[in-house]
Amino acid sequence: MRGARSGQGAERRPAGAHPAQWVLIAPEAAFDPPKTPDSEPLFTKLRNPSTGEATLYLFNSGAQQLFEVKAFHEEHRSWFIGQTVQQDGRLLFVTPMDPLFLILYYLIKADKEQGKFQPLDQVVLDSEYPSCPLLLKCADVKQYIQHVTEEKEIGSQKFHKYSQEKTLKWLKKKVNQTVKALKSNSISVGERVLASTFINSKQITDTQEDYVRYAHGLISEYIPEDLSKELLKYLGLTELRSPAPEPPLKKRKWSDVPVEPEEDYTKFNSDNLKTKKANTKMSAAQKALAKVDKSGMKSISAFFSSKPKTSK
Repeated sequence: MRGARSGQGAERRPAGAHPAQWVLIAPEAAFDPPKTPDSEPLFTKLRNPSTGEATLYLFNSGAQQLFEVKAFHEEHRSWFIGQTVQQDGRLLFVTPMDPLFLILYYLIKADKEQGKFQPLDQVVLDSEYPSCPLLLKCADVKQYIQHVTEEKEIGSQKFHKYSQEKTLKWLKKKVNQTVKALKSNSISVGERVLASTFINSKQITDTQEDYVRYAHGLISEYIPEDLSKELLKYLGLTELRSPAPEPPLKKRKWSDVPVEPEEDYTKFNSDNLKTKKANTKMSAAQKALAKVDKSGMKSISAFFSSKPKTSK
C-alpha cells in the first residue's frame, strides 16, 4: 500500500521520484477515501509522549483518527511487489491510538513552564513537529480533554490547565481496561512480570497484581517516566527491584610471599631429636650405671658382632 506523504508536516520527495512503498497491516479506517483532495491519509513524525523522540504516526483522512506505526524489521529482507523489488523489507503494523497521550506531553510541559490556563491551540505547538496541531482535529479530543485538564470558560473560549489528579484517574481506567483485555484473551503475564525484574520463581501464577503491573508497564510506554512512577503509587503498587546478586565465593588468594609456618618444624630434625633425648631425665639406676668405670669393658653388642677376617 502506498504511503501518503503530502500535506502539512509530510516528508517531501523530489519531483518525478518513484512513490515510496511499504508493506503494512492496517485497519480499513486508517485509509478511508478522503472527502476532499487535501485530506488524504498522512504519515508524519510526532514527538513520542514517553521519550520525546521522533516517532512515526498516521493520521487518517481528515485527521479524524490517530494511528501508531510499529515496524517489524529483520536484516537482509526485501519484498517482491508486482514486477519490482521493494528494498525496504520492514513490515509495518498500524494500530489506533488515543491522541490524548500525545497531547498530555504538551500539557505537562506547559504546566511546568507557565503553570496557567491557556487555549489548547497555544499549548499543542511544536516548531520541530509542525503536524502536532492536527492532534486537536481528532474526533472527541475536545470532549475527552476534560479527563486530563482543569477547564475554564470565558465567553465563548475555553482555557485548559494540566491536572495530575484527573490524569491519574484517567490512566487508572486505562490500566483496568488493559487488564480486562489481557484476561479476556487468556494472556499469561506472571512469567513476564518476573522476567522484567530478573526474579527467579519455581511457581508462576497470574495474580491480579501481576496483571495490574503488566498493564501499567504497557501504559508507561506512552507517558513520561515521572508520571509512570506516580501512576504506580496511585495503583497501590511498590516498585519491584531485582534481588541483589549473591556474593561470589571467596577465592583462595595466591601470593609469591613465602608462607611462614605457625610452628618451628625444625625441632623434629634428627639432630635436635638426639639433643632432646640427651636432655631427657635419667632414672636412678641409669645414673648409677653411668658412674661405673667402663674402662676395659666391652659392650654387649661386641659379643654378637662378626669376627674380622684374618689376612692369608
